[in-house]
Amino acid sequence: MIVLAKIVDREAFIEGYGKPAGALLARFGGRYVLRGPGISLLEGHWGEGASAVISEWPDMATLNAFWTSPEYAEVKKAREGVADCRVWAIEAPRIS
Repeated sequence: MIVLAKIVDREAFIEGYGKPAGALLARFGGRYVLRGPGISLLEGHWGEGASAVISEWPDMATLNAFWTSPEYAEVKKAREGVADCRVWAIEAPRIS
């Protein structure tokens, strides 16, 4: 899963959303591959200064179980008005 987020209040985002979402992600079997602020936009019209998060999941079913869970629905409310997010779920073979 790839998330790009323009965050207007970083502290509120991290405390209200980031920490509980991270704990829930781990509980559902996901793991962070990358978490980084300050995207430099090379092409396109959205994302300059945004933050990026890439997480890895055992499979799409596990990711979907997380994404559609009542627990995540509750946590996700904390980013309303604090971040404008773009989220992609990508199923791809592991590259070795």
